Amino acid sequence: MDKPWLSRYPEDVPEHIDPEQYPSLVEMFEQSVQKYADQPAYTNMGTVMTFRKLEERSRAFAAYLQNELKLKKGDRVALMMPNLLQYPVALFGVLRAGLIAVNVNPLYTPRELEHQLNDSGAKAIVIVSNFANTLEQVVGNTAVKHVVLTSLGQMLPRAKGTLVDFVVKYVKGMVPKYNLPGAISMRKTLISGRRLQYVKPFMTGEDIAFLQYTGGTTGVAKGAILTHSNMIANVMQAKVMIGPVLQEGRESIVTALPLYHVFALTVNCLLFVEMGGQNLLITNPRDIPNFVKELKSFPFTALTGVNTLFNALVNNEDFQELDFSKLKAAIGGGMAVQRAVAEKWHKITGSHLLEGYGLTECSPLVTVNPYDLEEYNGAIGLPVPSTEVRIVDDEGHPLPTTEVGELQVKGPQVMQGYWQRPEATKEVINPDGWLSTGDIVKFDQDGLIHIVDRKKDMILVSGFNVYPNEIEDVAALHNKVLEVAAIGQPNEASGEIVKIYVVKQDSSLTKEELIAHCREHLTGYKVPKLVEFRDELPKTNVGKILRRVLREENDAKLSHATEPQAS
Repeated sequence: MDKPWLSRYPEDVPEHIDPEQYPSLVEMFEQSVQKYADQPAYTNMGTVMTFRKLEERSRAFAAYLQNELKLKKGDRVALMMPNLLQYPVALFGVLRAGLIAVNVNPLYTPRELEHQLNDSGAKAIVIVSNFANTLEQVVGNTAVKHVVLTSLGQMLPRAKGTLVDFVVKYVKGMVPKYNLPGAISMRKTLISGRRLQYVKPFMTGEDIAFLQYTGGTTGVAKGAILTHSNMIANVMQAKVMIGPVLQEGRESIVTALPLYHVFALTVNCLLFVEMGGQNLLITNPRDIPNFVKELKSFPFTALTGVNTLFNALVNNEDFQELDFSKLKAAIGGGMAVQRAVAEKWHKITGSHLLEGYGLTECSPLVTVNPYDLEEYNGAIGLPVPSTEVRIVDDEGHPLPTTEVGELQVKGPQVMQGYWQRPEATKEVINPDGWLSTGDIVKFDQDGLIHIVDRKKDMILVSGFNVYPNEIEDVAALHNKVLEVAAIGQPNEASGEIVKIYVVKQDSSLTKEELIAHCREHLTGYKVPKLVEFRDELPKTNVGKILRRVLREENDAKLSHATEPQAS
């Protein structure tokens, strides 16, 4: 397959990276904390933690895991918390002890949590008290032997932390009652760990760093096996793609996406540690007014997010008044960035929103738009260095780059497989190492890749493929639309028809007005036939709109409507 993207790389972006630049993430971490010791590494709720403090605390935590909990190299430790200073301390402590980190979404239900703990075989969990009630319901059914408990305010200065915890627990009622006998406070682990000897284990790039769970929206969640080498490769790939606009030791990134999400984990947490950058951790990004208030006092140079987050920000009047003079890079991932959002972002901030694309199975970055982008192009960009991509048909046969087909990926960032699921691994990685993404793509004349849609989300209208992304993009261009999602609804005449769910920006918006707008921009069979207005759309914890939930709700409603009624 030809490589039309190579000529589009900026001159200072190499075609290949060295995935063995560091023997392990632990070596990468140790070099950075030494080099940038007295610079700020993480800021949360107004409290700053330097690289030196991060090194001391993570070493103490690693020593505690090794000596007191007797965990051995390769044991799994679950991390279940939002963006707090405790997260990087626990994460790097786990990695430095030679253990495997299992990131857990704090909003999991007991059933989801039990599955992930059992599937991973986690022996310990670090959890925030807000979610301890969920753990209490299932911990007896798992292999978890050790519970390390923290609170939202535990790593803040004592007076402030006590106040935060009091408000969270007693004023806002955000900590349901729980009973976890034997749980130990994270603060105590750090105090004890300082007096214990830390022994650095021998590690190579082939050792597993993370079991990163994925697929929960399409079936049972599976643990993608990501090695130290996978993650280092992806950090280096991200660095050469966006690094030319950033200065080592001088940057500050806004981290609103949760660090347990692989996008923020690699780009915000690991890359910015490697580069000596500062992370502003936003614990609750859904509280946009408070989020914007934090941004006012933090001169940020970079920001990552998903389309829904950027959309919420550009529609906030206080955000529009911020100083964007230092902003160098804004990167969107996790879902398609819509033209209306990207253009509004550029108008307000003066910077381009660089869309990237990846998946958990690729650590996650596969492509990203070049940093010298001059305008929104609707593309997911170029393959990152040392990454091969190709387009295949439904049987997996390679197609010319002029065709539309499924994207396959091969590179040092591709996972080793799914944890203890060889059959599921074979379904997505072929014998030659090509990973099937399930995304339908095409190349443009400049060698940039465009996602047409997810294979399984495609709508089939009278034999024609209709891609929800395209419909959503067009509907979102209407200035009275805040958010939109498109699905297919079964139809006897055409197989399926397009239905859209819309959150209004302006209450005067009517269905007729919106359909007329779509008719101006779309060919007949793509125009939505049904419009349903909602106050909000179902989303994942990182803000990705769940079309699946809307489809299931719609199918249930249709099924109920056609059932014979009892007389």
